[in-house]
Amino acid sequence: MALTDVDPLAWVRRLATEHDRQMTQLKLWNSWYEGNQPLSYMAPELLMELDDRMRQVIINWPQLVVDSVEERLDIEGFRMGGAETADRDLWDSIWQPNSLDQESQLGHVDALTMCRSFVILGAPDEGDSRPVVITVESPLQVFAERDPRTRKVIAALKRWEEVQPDHTRLKFATLYLPTMTIWFQQEAEGSEWAETDRDEHDLGVVPVVPLVNRARVSDRNGRSELAPITPLSDAACKIATDMMVGAEYHALPRRWATGISEDDFKDPSGRTVSALSKIIGRVWTSKNKDVNFGQFNETSLTNFHETLNSLARMVAAMSGLPPTYLGLATDNPPSADAIRAAEARLVKRAERKQRGLGESWEEVMRIALLIRDGSVPPEAQRLETLWRDPATPTFAQTADATVKLFAAGLLPKEIAWERLGFSATQIARMQGMEDAALTRLTAADLHALTTAPPSDPAPAATSGAGEDG
Repeated sequence: MALTDVDPLAWVRRLATEHDRQMTQLKLWNSWYEGNQPLSYMAPELLMELDDRMRQVIINWPQLVVDSVEERLDIEGFRMGGAETADRDLWDSIWQPNSLDQESQLGHVDALTMCRSFVILGAPDEGDSRPVVITVESPLQVFAERDPRTRKVIAALKRWEEVQPDHTRLKFATLYLPTMTIWFQQEAEGSEWAETDRDEHDLGVVPVVPLVNRARVSDRNGRSELAPITPLSDAACKIATDMMVGAEYHALPRRWATGISEDDFKDPSGRTVSALSKIIGRVWTSKNKDVNFGQFNETSLTNFHETLNSLARMVAAMSGLPPTYLGLATDNPPSADAIRAAEARLVKRAERKQRGLGESWEEVMRIALLIRDGSVPPEAQRLETLWRDPATPTFAQTADATVKLFAAGLLPKEIAWERLGFSATQIARMQGMEDAALTRLTAADLHALTTAPPSDPAPAATSGAGEDG
């Protein structure tokens, strides 16, 4: 029996079981990004002794690794196959009404952190002015299964909870299939899902597109960008926490006293008059000549600093981040060329992400056209995602290089605008301004030709001298 013929409830159970199996790891990835991961590498005996006094020092390198790549993943438009400029229809009627400038960034963060995120498409509700509704979804709520032969999504499930006015929690689920979308509700924990509605759209494709990070041939579900970073990050958090404990007990001089008895703290009537304070800066004195005071030497925390620097270098090597991003600065400021050289790996990684994620966004636009128009035009099969340059040259350097290429005739004007970082809307506006200016110039030339004064008539020929009368 084909998978597409499986009963909807069987699909829900199948997808929910596989999603639950992966949920623990997904939540761990999310906790590392948010900086609330559990403390690692700490002796259980020490944790019991310190009890609630121990608070982990978080060095959130995972968030730095993800955000440094995501900051370079900005979509600026889409270009149809064979077209020279970005498609304004896709941008103005589909992308912008769904706030995908912001939502796409959220999807990229989740994909880099938790291996994947999802984009779900659907027809708008009554009264919604959008031609297509597109939402970016978390992998904590959505799971999709692919056909092992075509690698295409054949079924997807979204599950979520809603708190009711009486504080009870109701569970909901939506099953997405190539021919229909079905909504379910679960009244009580462990009860069977009950179908509440369905939409038989007959699109022929599942309106769910995964945004996958670092997919492998054998695993199309992706891999987290944090996989090689989290062990080093946990070690750094442990070292930083130890350093704070060391600062409490050893970084400041600890004092000692000998020859003191309880009578040294009482007056002749037996009342307590003073006690030695442990507060930093307080002076210890005693009238007892047999009392001796002293202090232990403080301990340097340099060994912690060196360990943290070593871990930071390992993170830089694994993630491709420039050392300066991790606080490994030198006394001499790096030159502009050195900064660009240090960012070369990071830029290349961002370009690779653009290629993989771009394919997914192109599929999103094709399904959006299918929902809106009922068909996908042939040129949309060769759709191209336009990304902002992930490199970080100065604008003056980019402008200088672009102007030289344009002046030499090696670069069309529209491509020059794209290289300078103008968005598809700005390029369309500038093109419109140029067209309007050309129209005005042409109209002025025509006006000059049609209103020119008539030329003077040629002078009449004079008769020759000596002509007979």
